[in-house]
Amino acid sequence: MKLIDRFLKYVQTDTQSDPETALVPSTPAQMAFAKVLAKELKQLGLQDVTLDSNGYIMATLPATTEEPRPTVGFIAHMDTSPDITGRHVKPQVIEDYKGGDIVLEPVDYVVLSPQEFPELLMYVGQDLICTDGKTLLGADDKAGIAEIVTAMEYLINHSEIKHGKIRIGFTPDEEIGKGPDHFDVAAFGADWAYTMDGGEIGELEYENFNAASAKVTFKGRNVHPGYAKHKMLNSIRIANQFVTMLPRHETPEHTEEYEGFYHLTSFKGDVECTVLNYIIRDHDRDRFERRKKEIEHLVNKINSEFGDGTATIELKDQYYNMREKIYPENMHVVTLAINAMEMAGVKPKVRPIRGGTDGARLSFMGLPCPNIFTGGHNFHGRYEFIPIPSMEKAMDVIIKIAELATIKEK
Repeated sequence: MKLIDRFLKYVQTDTQSDPETALVPSTPAQMAFAKVLAKELKQLGLQDVTLDSNGYIMATLPATTEEPRPTVGFIAHMDTSPDITGRHVKPQVIEDYKGGDIVLEPVDYVVLSPQEFPELLMYVGQDLICTDGKTLLGADDKAGIAEIVTAMEYLINHSEIKHGKIRIGFTPDEEIGKGPDHFDVAAFGADWAYTMDGGEIGELEYENFNAASAKVTFKGRNVHPGYAKHKMLNSIRIANQFVTMLPRHETPEHTEEYEGFYHLTSFKGDVECTVLNYIIRDHDRDRFERRKKEIEHLVNKINSEFGDGTATIELKDQYYNMREKIYPENMHVVTLAINAMEMAGVKPKVRPIRGGTDGARLSFMGLPCPNIFTGGHNFHGRYEFIPIPSMEKAMDVIIKIAELATIKEK
């Protein structure tokens, strides 16, 4: 099966994850897709294909050389984002993109325009896959799955290419932060791995945010507003005061590259009780720890003004910067990917992730795991698109990594 045919087939299967369930995987559709995918891997000729009760797939492509080589892994996630519907995905192929607007949906006039998304102009003359304007596409991360599976199929059909043992893994629930929760690193058995879960062509990432969540609850006291003087505590107003105490320019819309932020993700309440949810991000671990201390300090200031117990906070670390586990002792993993990209005719774009990845947690679980591009843009929304040549290059990079990975790289 060709790469694009495989991708178009995958994206038409709904595999959205759901943060509100207690299921593993969080939605039955993911397990249904995993069963079909595991069957496909067996039919292709991969060995040791397993699908566990949590929805994790692992498989092996045996070595084609007796020369001692490291075992390299490739990982992608099966779920798509719950941010927008992933049901009834109807991908469109735009052949030989001429530049200008792409009308995704004419009735509501949903338009993919280079005025809003100037990166489109990087792909003039190329074939693009996009949505019909009603759903996400699902390139995050079914492009990664299609690229890995098709690369394995290519290597099976070209046994003359010498490579060591290759392990592949497909995980559920990455989009809700639970991808590595039940990933068995020991069973996977790779010396290192790559998540195929990045964006535009050339992206290579081994740095990501340190991340924490903060839930701040404000308790008020409701009294008839006609008799409220010196009695009422309006939790909404107190919460609003708290919001303004944080640095106004240290937010996602004012930061870039290595700059961290506080991001208010929800504000819900009434006079009696208001709850704020934040995510806290920074690439630097010391600054990250200071950010957490600052938000705790502001909670204490609120309590000093309005009384103990007015504000309470729940802080939870989510993941850490994988750079701590990659640099310097495992930089050979990054160098190998750079060399593979260059041999595949791709210019490497080594940059930090302003977010997280399964690879971050896996790196701290003992599996060094940088992130490589799949080629997609505008993930998690109706304006998602992916250039076909970028997908083909991602597949080429996987093949080149397999070919180049020798014991000398370690």
